[in-house]
Amino acid sequence: MKLIRKTVLLSALAVGFLAGSGLVQARDLTIALRSEPSSMDPQFHSLTPNTQMSETIFDPLVRTDGNAKPIPSLAESWTADGNVWVFKLRKDVKFSDGSPFTADDVLFTYDRVPKVPNSPSSYALYLSTVDKVEAPDPHTVKITTKGPSPVLLANLSMVPIMSKKAASGPAPEGKTTVELNRGDGLIGTGPYKFVSWKRGAEIVLDRNEHYWGEKPVWDKVTYRPITNSAARVAALLAGDVDVIEDPPTDDLPKLKKDKNLYIQETPSVRVIYIALNQGKEPPAGMQGTDGKNPLTDRRVREALSLAIDRKAIVDRVMDGVGLPAANVLAYPAFGTSEKYSKVAPADAEKAKKLLAEAGYPNGFTLSLGSPDGRYTNDKRIAQVVASMWARIGVKTAVETMAPPVFFKQRNAFAFSAYLAGWAASSGEMLNPMTSLIVTKDPARGIGTTNWSKYSNPDVDNLVLEASKTLDDAKRAELLQKAGDMAMDDYALLPLQFELSVWAMKKDIRYGGRADQMTLAQYMTLAK
Repeated sequence: MKLIRKTVLLSALAVGFLAGSGLVQARDLTIALRSEPSSMDPQFHSLTPNTQMSETIFDPLVRTDGNAKPIPSLAESWTADGNVWVFKLRKDVKFSDGSPFTADDVLFTYDRVPKVPNSPSSYALYLSTVDKVEAPDPHTVKITTKGPSPVLLANLSMVPIMSKKAASGPAPEGKTTVELNRGDGLIGTGPYKFVSWKRGAEIVLDRNEHYWGEKPVWDKVTYRPITNSAARVAALLAGDVDVIEDPPTDDLPKLKKDKNLYIQETPSVRVIYIALNQGKEPPAGMQGTDGKNPLTDRRVREALSLAIDRKAIVDRVMDGVGLPAANVLAYPAFGTSEKYSKVAPADAEKAKKLLAEAGYPNGFTLSLGSPDGRYTNDKRIAQVVASMWARIGVKTAVETMAPPVFFKQRNAFAFSAYLAGWAASSGEMLNPMTSLIVTKDPARGIGTTNWSKYSNPDVDNLVLEASKTLDDAKRAELLQKAGDMAMDDYALLPLQFELSVWAMKKDIRYGGRADQMTLAQYMTLAK
């Protein structure tokens, strides 16, 4: 008994000493994700679940803060002289395996980007204006662009730097996506290092003791993909997880009243949209069109847009947690037009007349693909849009599936139309226009996420000119014209802008981000 009392006393004294000296017991963090990454390869798929994971393991040359403003990362400073950018790299930075970071790692990374095969949404988009990358010395990177590149910094923030030593290999891209998925070559300079990935169960990261920046709070971070929103809330309430993404919108009033929770709401730059397959041949899932594709007719696209009551979607499906969208970026963001600052009211009768004028008085049948669990209420939104289209005679078969399966099917043109989302990395129209609407040209790194076969040379020319225009006023004018032209043409159908929401235990704080990324390194304990 004396021995037990002595041990307890010593333990209590040790705890008191640690508290008094400022040292605290290590704490781990468990985060419930609404969607699992499709890959650990940081250059395979430009998708938020993938990007937020690579942002935690790797660092880019330049990072963006929560408001999409470029700030130093592996490059501590930079200068621009015409088309030539010079980046001065931080010295004494190490990868998580202890090896030094140098300019050669940057050259390797940027060279690998266009070589990654079968990318559903290529990172080549972010290097499309880059002509040449050189390393004058181990701590300097010189980038020559094809012309003036006003959003180069924001674009570079999307390309995490890999280790040449760890990620090299016999394949053209070095370590393959399959190898990186199992952790082979997955070495970065970020705040956390990869430990394991059990698909469908968990991703485990440990704190990187070699990290050059401010050390994160958590020793270990575990990400658990829980695609069902109600199940995520249940896991949080049960104490099984510390933070969850995207709680159900209809549960928010109740969650906000729970004294054991903290809710963070942050406006996002993500648009949820519907893309229409505008290829010459009738797309998959289409019937009753006599061998034609009615989606190539602007009147049909306008009819489908007019049939959608965007306000009802936000009010009834999103429970007000969103904003009706008339463009791919909300006005007054840079390059947006006041013409499309507000959505047009739904008009089913006018939509029916337009269908009749186009030669489809009895409508037709099409398929609408959607992920189930990638975006807030994505499946429900797709079903509501299908019911709205049915009112004008367009019978719609909704096909929903797990996000990785959906994106693979989308890229195989398996649907007549599809619902998806895009977050503008640069906070201006150039990014969504270049990715979603410009004609797909993988060799040039443009149109990388345009899977609708939409192509308008006039829009392309305006966007490409804007991409080389440094004068902000002129660039904004070009983007406004391009955006108006694309929306006039119903290039795609914007639905709503998401409001990002996180729920967490009351002693945890996360400020949220406009790009919707869930980054453990910025989560702290409440003061």
